[in-house]
Amino acid sequence: MNEQSGGKSRLSTHVPFGLVLLIAAIGFLLVAMQHWRRGTVLLAVALLVAAGMRAVIPQERTGLLTIRSRVVDVLLYSGFAVVILAVALTIKR
Repeated sequence: MNEQSGGKSRLSTHVPFGLVLLIAAIGFLLVAMQHWRRGTVLLAVALLVAAGMRAVIPQERTGLLTIRSRVVDVLLYSGFAVVILAVALTIKR
């Protein structure tokens, strides 16, 4: 029984990263389909989701979203999201 609960626990640590990866993959797919503005906005959304989950979810359940300390991760994810969003929205065709 401990083995199963440990397996579920390990799987649940990868769910936040999987969600961010799914959103980013859809963004890259949109970019590849020549919808670059929507795709880059979705990439920024993926980073904002990562920042939000990193801020809320406990350290032991964030899995691959954890790079540095919580504060550094949230600031970097948010900062990159803002920069990507600004570039996506300000570039004219």
